[in-house]
Amino acid sequence: MSEKRGRKPQSKPDPLDEVPAVPHPAKPRPARLGVAAALVAAEGAALVALGLYLLVMGLLGSPDRPEQAEMGGVTLIALGVLPLVAANGLRLRRSWSRGPAVITQLMALPVAYTLLTTDGGFSIPGGIALAAVAVVSMVLLLNPAVVDALGIKRGPRGV
Repeated sequence: MSEKRGRKPQSKPDPLDEVPAVPHPAKPRPARLGVAAALVAAEGAALVALGLYLLVMGLLGSPDRPEQAEMGGVTLIALGVLPLVAANGLRLRRSWSRGPAVITQLMALPVAYTLLTTDGGFSIPGGIALAAVAVVSMVLLLNPAVVDALGIKRGPRGV
C-alpha cells in the first residue's frame, strides 16, 4: 500500500494566485510613480468635476443649448474615468496602467495649446497649468525607474 491515507487530493493551483499584485513587492514604490499617479488622478478628478458642472448646468441652468451642455458633461465624465482608472492602476503598480495614463497626457497637450491661444479670463492660466501637469506627468511616466517599478520589459538595448 503505497497510497497515503488521510490526505486530500491536490487541486489545481489558481493561476491568479501565482501572479503578484505588485511586480516587485520587496522593492518600495518609487516616489516618481506616486507623483505620476497623483497627477493623473487630479486630471481625472478635474474632468469629472467639470463634466458634472456642465451636466448640472445643462439640466438645471439656462444654457443656450441645454442638450449640448448635457452631452458635453456626459462626455467629460466618461473621459475622466480613464485617468482615474489609470491612476489607480499606477498606485497598485499594474503595468497596463501606463498606457492609458500616457494617452491622457497626449490628449491634454492639444487642449492646453487651445487654451493658451484662446482669448479668455481663465483660459491662459488654465492652459499653462494643464500643459505643466501633462509634461511633468509624461516625463515621470517615461522615467526608467517608473518603467521598472511597473514591471514593464524594455527592449534589447535597455531602452
